[in-house]
Amino acid sequence: MQKDGYDNRITTASARAAEAYAHATSVMLAGQSGMVEAFDAVTREDPGFALGWMGLGRAHHALGQGAAALAALERAEALSSGTTDREASHINAFGLLLRGQGPQAYRAIRAHTDAWPRDALVAQTCSSVFGLIGFSGKPGREAEILAFTAGLLPHYGADWWMTSQYAFALCETGNIEKADQMIDRSLAQKPENAHGVHVRSHIWYEAGATDQGLTYLNSWLQGYENDGILYSHLYWHAALWSLAQGDTEGMWTRVDAAVAPASGSASPAINILTDTVSILHRATLAGVAVDDGRWQAVSAYARQAFPATGNAFVDVHAALAHAMAGDAPALEQIITAPAGPAADLVPDLAAGYRSMAAGDWSEASGSMMRAMADLARIGGSRAQRDMVEQSLLTCLVRAGRAQEARDIAALRRPLLSSSIPA
Repeated sequence: MQKDGYDNRITTASARAAEAYAHATSVMLAGQSGMVEAFDAVTREDPGFALGWMGLGRAHHALGQGAAALAALERAEALSSGTTDREASHINAFGLLLRGQGPQAYRAIRAHTDAWPRDALVAQTCSSVFGLIGFSGKPGREAEILAFTAGLLPHYGADWWMTSQYAFALCETGNIEKADQMIDRSLAQKPENAHGVHVRSHIWYEAGATDQGLTYLNSWLQGYENDGILYSHLYWHAALWSLAQGDTEGMWTRVDAAVAPASGSASPAINILTDTVSILHRATLAGVAVDDGRWQAVSAYARQAFPATGNAFVDVHAALAHAMAGDAPALEQIITAPAGPAADLVPDLAAGYRSMAAGDWSEASGSMMRAMADLARIGGSRAQRDMVEQSLLTCLVRAGRAQEARDIAALRRPLLSSSIPA
């Protein structure tokens, strides 16, 4: 019996399949280009290797390719008899996840990682802000991710992937100095780790290192293919830093090349929608003219990609797009029929954006204020939720309550206190 790249036994007699599986796992954990092709190569080496098919299903799932993900899952399940207990549990956990049974998948994955902590592909599903913990809608989600990664860290030693995930958890809970040290260790081992580069970008964002961050990303992105899972999102980070520098032309170049729906990006729909809405809104708050056609395009994309509510992070961004595009029916659906674990926060935030688009600053700030105490529950990173923080601050300033805006920023988000928008 062969082993994977983390010393877990795998049910294949083919050394070439085992080597390909270890490579594909590394490609996925690093967010590199070609992860679907990497797992497809595993299945060609050994068509009877269940975890090869499961990895292929997970790769499709991560990219939002639902039908292909389920087809690969079914192949894995059909081949699962005779596998090890770990492999059977691995397939079961991913089966729940790929079929949209989030709470059940979370319980299965936590039990699985307790028993087999070095099963990195399974652990990945709970290790970042876009994972099952990140989108759980629960209070304390950031602390739980930190506890989860810290608990796994001793099992991985100096491993580049786990070190980068722990660094992100540290960053999101405010330990920037230690996060900085950990991500340097990770990237020194694997500089092509796109997820590590993403974490590095967040650390520099939190530190206010705009020039340093943009210089680094501009260089690193030259070698990153456009089918990498983080391609669009890393360009969003670069566009955001361009905006901070006052380089509007550079911002639009990056948005049009890699972020907006019209860019043709192969990135997951959640990134295309939320990053486009975020950069358009933050540009507007900074005084940059944003063409109505851009709002209409991203509003239409939200309708097509996310026709039903269910993820508060997505729904809040979609609501803003619809409000700015003047799509009242789509906005009303989000306000009146929220769904998902953080659904209680969506109506106030969505109504706040409706009032903001109408120029009713007092009403908008009141609606948003009601959701701010639990804002982290909608998901995403602190950098991403700054869009909402800045929205509230702008409404307060425009309602004649500038000192209140400064006080709130100083208490909630000191990073923003020296650069109140509007």
